[in-house]
Formats: sequence, structure tokens, C-alpha cells
Amino acid sequence: MATTAAVAQTTKSAPASKGVGINIANIDPTVKPCEDFFHFASGNWLKNNPIPASESQWGSFHELFNSNQATLRTILEDAARNASKATKGTNAQKVGDFYASAMDSAAIEAAGLKFLQPHLSRIAAIKDLGEMQRFLADPKAHAGSVWYGFGVGQDEKISTQYAVQMNQGGLTLPDRDYYLKDDGRSKTIRTAYDTYLVNTFKLLGDDEATAKANAAAVLRIETRLAKASKSRVDLRDPIANYNKMTVAQANAAFPNLNLPLTLKQNGLGAAKEIIVGQPEFLKEASAMLKEAPIADQKQYLRWHLVSSVTGALPKAFGDDAFRFSQVQSGAKQQQPRWKRMQASTDGALGEAFGQLYVDKAFSPAAKARAKQMIENLRTAYAERIKATDWMSAATKAEALKKLNAFAVKIGYPDKWKDYSKLTISRESYLNNLLAAREWASDYEVGHFGKPINRGEWGMTPPTVNAYYNPPMNEIVFPAGILQPPFYDPKADDAVNYGGIGAVIGHEMTHGFDDQGRQYDAKGNLRDWWTKEDAEKFTTRAAVVGKQFDAFSPLDSVHVNGQLTMGENLADLGGLTIAYAAFMKTPQAKAGKAIDGYTPEQRFFLNWAQVWHSNTRPEALRQRIQVDPHAPDQYRTIGPLQNMPEFYKAFNCQDGNKMMRAQADRAKIW
Repeated sequence: MATTAAVAQTTKSAPASKGVGINIANIDPTVKPCEDFFHFASGNWLKNNPIPASESQWGSFHELFNSNQATLRTILEDAARNASKATKGTNAQKVGDFYASAMDSAAIEAAGLKFLQPHLSRIAAIKDLGEMQRFLADPKAHAGSVWYGFGVGQDEKISTQYAVQMNQGGLTLPDRDYYLKDDGRSKTIRTAYDTYLVNTFKLLGDDEATAKANAAAVLRIETRLAKASKSRVDLRDPIANYNKMTVAQANAAFPNLNLPLTLKQNGLGAAKEIIVGQPEFLKEASAMLKEAPIADQKQYLRWHLVSSVTGALPKAFGDDAFRFSQVQSGAKQQQPRWKRMQASTDGALGEAFGQLYVDKAFSPAAKARAKQMIENLRTAYAERIKATDWMSAATKAEALKKLNAFAVKIGYPDKWKDYSKLTISRESYLNNLLAAREWASDYEVGHFGKPINRGEWGMTPPTVNAYYNPPMNEIVFPAGILQPPFYDPKADDAVNYGGIGAVIGHEMTHGFDDQGRQYDAKGNLRDWWTKEDAEKFTTRAAVVGKQFDAFSPLDSVHVNGQLTMGENLADLGGLTIAYAAFMKTPQAKAGKAIDGYTPEQRFFLNWAQVWHSNTRPEALRQRIQVDPHAPDQYRTIGPLQNMPEFYKAFNCQDGNKMMRAQADRAKIW
């Protein structure tokens, strides 16, 4: 069994140079790396970084996000100060006025419900099903997310076209199971939700008895929708969630939704087909529109409108919303208003705001180096696919075709969104929010009938995240994540390959995970696998699922290996490919120790330090129920327990907890 001392001894044969990018002080040398690498790599950080009162979790992502927020705050405050000098209609004016109106809590308090009242009055005036249908069909109704999801997106079987799409929706709680399960935690959350509903209705002017009756109506409607909703695991099946119907067929199946009117009112009258995600859910929503009393439906609309704009209403509304969120997150205090309104500005004017951010925070040199790393990983991935012993030549050829077709986006869009049709002023933050919502809806439906916009981004430049988009077959890395600890231009290759390299490999592997593998090189939902290869893949993936099912961060709470399957496969594949690419670098070949650790050890140390975090138990329970990502501790150790490269780097032996028995290891790429 390798001790920490033994590890150190193997790495200190030459004088050690000082490194950048890994904080050696975070390491806890009292923990053996081959027993618990998460606490070895970051034990001291975990002890010295308690969760801030306003957060439910704190880790590297949050530290970077916090650092980005400081930059963004400066940009926004400058824009707000100078908006009066900016030319009317420019992005600078819009960003400045939006943020200024959002931060003017005195004006929001003084306005009360003045700007909300016309929308509430419109809901109050609805008398029957026909009027309800007309209201729901109107893109300017601003009812929030009610009944179901509706929009325009890529047709997943004809990826060169946009299509009208409908999906389940209409719930307030994070998952259908919160409405349906009878365990203690679900009951506690439902009770807190009922209190939140009652308090909000009282703030709108209802007396106690009326507020309670209205809260019960909302819960009845949402519980019925929850019963008709598919689980998050079932929603991971893209084939089952692709049901194309003609408009006539959909209208016959869901008669009370009045789809012809909805299409016409949204400028989609030319649509001949609709892709329906969950037909059974929409049948139930249609039945409910006819069966639920109109009075109940109006309270449901009223609730969704108000709860979608609490930040733009007097403080009492936001306080109640936060008290409810505390039950789920465990946060001790609300985030400062500037952080919440910064997020709102990013959501409403993300690319206008993003242009200002990248000018300040992202260099062309950083973009060029990231692009080179991506190509290095693509080369390493191709080699791994070719060397795979369980995949036939025919499937390998298709996989390589897909890999070579990956489109890559780094930093920020080449062409920014045009916000010229969006009017923003300082008069009312609520009006600005609703105007931005209307603009976003118009922008989305405006895609219909046009060629696919392959330059479009699904995240804004400051976002600390990355993604793979199957119908576009693209991997996307916003400027926000191309910063330390993920990417540091001053750090050695081991650090960058263990950080952003593993993120790049992760997004690439999403193209070959249990969902992504069902899309071809052109982004079409098409089975390009031989039957035998698909079965072999499923068998190998099931090993990973079983491993994560066994992880238990809290008493009686286990990770869901099926819900987290795609992310776990992406972590294992991403780290494997990043390591293979790193081994081609001059640093890996030279083998020189830095800070007493070999290049290979530094690679794995940065992987672990990127994922370190402390999480409140309330947030951890919710995450396990709704998040397709496993808790960070298991994201750290899960892939490593399958990697002989890790065992070798830290001299792990049979019987060490970080070293799985040969028969229990997962290997895909």
C-alpha cells in the first residue's frame, strides 16, 4: 500500500521547481491519495472554506463565478452610470438602464403593484374556456411558464430545419416527485410551498381564507400535471420524446389547447407539423383546461405570473420567495441584490452584456491556445476510437466521422444577437423584464422557416460552464470557464489538461454518451451503431451506472446512476482522453517534478481541485433528485477509480479504495 510519504519520495528525486495553477496548501497530506483522492487533493481547502451564508454550495466553480461577478459588476455599474450619455438604442444604453432599473429598489417599492396590475386585471377578466385559450395563445400574455412548454427548435431527425415543439411543463417545484412522494422531506417542501403560495396571494390583496383556497387550487392543478409528467430518467430517451404529428392530429389529440390559434398568434400559422415530447402529458393538460374550474385556472395563471417576476416586485414578495427556497437549498441568507440583478441582466441581455465582458476579460491568445488544446484532444480521441477493441470497423468509421464533424465554439459568438427591437428604459424594471421576455419569444419563433443559425450560442460569454449540443453536433466553451482553475495561461500543461482539457474531453464524450451517441455526424437522431456494438456499449455503460448507484453521500440517499449516466460517462471519457492528449506534451515526456509532484500527478491533482466543493445537506438532497450531475466528490473519484493511469501515477495497490478490482472497472474509450 502506497503511503503519502512513499508518493512524495517517488517524486522528489530531483530538485523541485515551483508551480502555478495548483495550490499545494489545499492538499491534506494526512489522507492517503489511494484511499480518498478527493480529501487528499483538497482536504485543507474543504476545512478552510466554509459555505458562505448566501450560498448552498461553495467550490471552484463558485470561486470563479464570484471572480467573474466582480468584473461584471464593474461593467454594469459603469454602464448604469453612463447610460444617459450612451446613444439611445445602443447596447450600452439598454444594459445600463436595465441594470439601473433593477437596482432601484426604492422605485420598485414605491410602484407597488402598479405595473403588474394591467396583467393581473387581464387574467381576472377571463370568463370561459374560449377566453382562456385566447389568453394562453397570446405571446404578450406574460403568464409565466404555464401548462406546457411551447417553442421553436431544431428538428432532431431533420437537423437542417426548425420545428414547432411542445413539451411537458407547468410545474413550480423542481421535480414532479416533490408533488407525489410521501417521504418526510417531500412533505416538508410541500408544506413550505403551500405557505409561500398563501403568503403571496395575501400580498396580492387576498384575505386569509381566499389566499388558502387559491393556494389549494394551484396545488391541485400542479399535482395533476405532476402525475402526468415523465420522470427525469424517462426524459433522457430522445427517441421516446420525439413524436411528430400534423397540426390536425395534434389538435384532435389535444382539442382544448386550440393549437391553430396558438400557432397563428405566435406567427407560426404556416407550420404543418408539431414535434410533441410527451403526448400523454399534453392529453392531460388539454383535459384539465376543460375540467378544472376557470376560477382555479385563473389563480394558477396569477401565481405563475407573479412568481416569475418576484425580483421586480416589492421586497416582501422576494422575501417570501427566499424563505421558500431556503427549505430546498439550506442557504442562510439571500444573495445581495446586485448579484441577483446581475444574473437577471445576463438572462435578459446576455450577448449585449457579454460583448462588454469579453473586451475586458478574454484575450485572443487565450482563445488560440484553447483551440489548439481542442484539436489535440480531437486527435487523441480519434486514436482511442481506432484502438477500441469492442467496436466494429463500421461503427468506428461513423464515430470518427462524427468526431471530425464536431463544430467548435470558443469564448463568444462571431456574430452577436441584434437587440434593436427591444426597448429598455429606467421607468420600470418589471416592464423591462416583460419586454425582454417578449423579445426572446419573438426571437425564438422568428427562426421558423429560416435556415439553421449555426452561429447561435445557448450560453452567454460570462457563463462558467460548457456544453455539447447534439442536433448541432457542436462543443461550446464560453469565455467564463476559460479562466483559472480550469485554464491558466501561466500554468503548465498538466494543470490545463487536468482542468479545461478534461472539460473539453467531457463535452466531446457527450457526443458518444448514452444520449449523444444516438445522433449522427450531421446532428440527426439516427441509429448509426451495429446492433452488437450498441449492446456492448450499453453493457459497458451499465457498469458505470452500477458504480454510481452505490455512492451514498447522506444516510439513505444514493446517487441515481441512470439520471447521472450521461455526465458520468462524459467525465470518464473526458478525463481518459485529456490524459492521452497530455501524454503527448513535452512536459509529460520530460517527467520533471514541480512542487514535488510528477506531471501525471499534477494532472490528476488539478482534476480533483477543480471539483472540490462543500455542499449543504438540503441542497445535496435536492441535487441528487433533480441534477443529471453526480455530487462533486463522486465526480472526482468515480472516473479515477477506473483508470490504471491514476493507479500508476500514485502507486496504488490492490485493496486500496481508489483502485477497483479488475472485474469491476469500467472502460469505454
